[in-house]
Amino acid sequence: MNEIICGNNVDVMKTIPSGSVHMVVTSPPYDSLRTYKGFKLDINTLIDELFRVIVPGGICCWITGDASVDWSETGTSMRTALKFMDKGFKLYDTMIYEKAGIQKPTTIRYYQCWEYIYVFSKGKPRVFNPLKDRPNKYAGETCRGKLTSRQKDGSLKESFERKVIPPFSMRRNIWKYAVGRQNSTTDAVAFDHPAIFPEKLAKDLIRSWSKVNDVILDPFNGSGTTTKMAELLERNFIGIDISREYCNIAEKRLLDKVDANEI
Repeated sequence: MNEIICGNNVDVMKTIPSGSVHMVVTSPPYDSLRTYKGFKLDINTLIDELFRVIVPGGICCWITGDASVDWSETGTSMRTALKFMDKGFKLYDTMIYEKAGIQKPTTIRYYQCWEYIYVFSKGKPRVFNPLKDRPNKYAGETCRGKLTSRQKDGSLKESFERKVIPPFSMRRNIWKYAVGRQNSTTDAVAFDHPAIFPEKLAKDLIRSWSKVNDVILDPFNGSGTTTKMAELLERNFIGIDISREYCNIAEKRLLDKVDANEI
């Protein structure tokens, strides 16, 4: 517990007790875009192990995208999502991680500026702490709104609700973050890894679907963003990566103690 483990993630996960992980936050390699020290992904066995180690009601946040080959996106991310469902996971939400800034402009299609966040659950989620930071323009005013919902037969059901508009409402499921140096992280050593995701993204996911002292796992720990944020948010963590070089980076980042509220 609370360790970075160097090894093949499937082999290491087989040593983790069943039903002992509360949440997984990870961004796996996909479509051979990078070699990642020669690692080969055994996706079917990996999903089996994830389902086994996650507690009932636990969450797996899978941050991913697709390469474009021969004028077509591969669809690997969607095929993988279906594999998760075939193995017993619920596709609880399909979120979008939007990048504020484009690293590689293209002239052959519209600029790619986002990745999927597939949120899988092992049954009904045990925890949901909705982030309420979307400002309301008319905060403090009283609203008497007519709510309508479409019924199966096509008819509309109406109801009325009177409430005071709060300062902030719950987020929608498209999250936007600045990326790159001084944005994804201020840890210079993290950029020795070829593909990192923002600390704020990991922080927001962990806050949404876990509690203090829960166990957070990243089976593709890479530069250690998930494990760093888990520690700062007072969660326990397990980070696995096949590269000793990347494990060293993750361990160095754990030594830099900062306040999670500063991220």
